[in-house]
Parts: sequence; C-alpha cells; structure tokens
Amino acid sequence: MNYNILSYLIYIPCTIALTVWVANTLFKSGRIFLVEIFHGDEALADSVNKLLVVGFYLINIGYAVYTLQIIGEIETAQVLIEKLSKKIGSIILILGGMHFFNLFVFFKLRNKAKQDLKLQVQ
Repeated sequence: MNYNILSYLIYIPCTIALTVWVANTLFKSGRIFLVEIFHGDEALADSVNKLLVVGFYLINIGYAVYTLQIIGEIETAQVLIEKLSKKIGSIILILGGMHFFNLFVFFKLRNKAKQDLKLQVQ
C-alpha cells in the first residue's frame, strides 16, 4: 500500500472539514458583532461576514494545499499517523490563531463602534 497517497486522501478532507467547521462557527457567531459594529446595518454586516468567510476559506485551504507535500517516503502506518498529526496539527494551530485574531479584531471594532455611538449621543 502506498502510504503517501493515503496520507493525502486523509489530509485533504480533514483539513477542508476543519476549515469549513471553523468558518461556519465564525460566520454564525460573528454576525452579532458585525451588526453592532455597523450600527444595526444588517445588510452591510451580512455582506462583510460573507466576505470574511470567503477570505478565511481562501487563506486556510490555500495554505493546506500549498503545504500538501509530505517529505519522504511513508513506509509504515505509524509514520503515516505521525506525519499526519504534524500536518493536521499545524492546520489546527493556524485555524485557532486566525480564530483568535478574528475575535480580537471584532472586539476592537466593537469597542470603537461603542465609543463612536457615545460621541454621537453627546
């Protein structure tokens, strides 16, 4: 059995599934922040939210495909699992980093929107 090909057949679906799951979570949960940031303009918030998801897909799936190559011949199931764990683990770390970056940006924008609203009220 060619373990290199098997590793690709496992890696690609896992990476795409993880990316889709995180993107959907960000899309659903991030909407409320965007609506507040855009002062209740739901159409604009939804549009920006969709654009963010597309960018998220492009960056993460692009990186996963870019780093697809597994260096060296995989000769045993143990080596297959070890190499896949490193590759999928790196994707998970990147997804987590992007998730926290998105949260950071949302909170910063939300705080700015609240300050702008306070200034408008005064």
